[in-house]
Amino acid sequence: MNAEYTAVLKQEGEWWIGWVEEVPGVNCQERTEADLLASLKEALSEAIEFNRQEALTAAGEHFVEERIAP
Repeated sequence: MNAEYTAVLKQEGEWWIGWVEEVPGVNCQERTEADLLASLKEALSEAIEFNRQEALTAAGEHFVEERIAP
């Protein structure tokens, strides 16, 4: 499933700051807009993988995975 997310970017002085709207806690700060987007993508990937592993651990054994889309 190829999900898309929304990055909110803002320049504050010499820094660029950004968030991913749909995933709480995914935010970054960089010196350039390009670096910020790269950092947000990496942080988003890490957050999704962490959440996935946490869900699978919580499920324990004998579970079913189903793909869903909003």
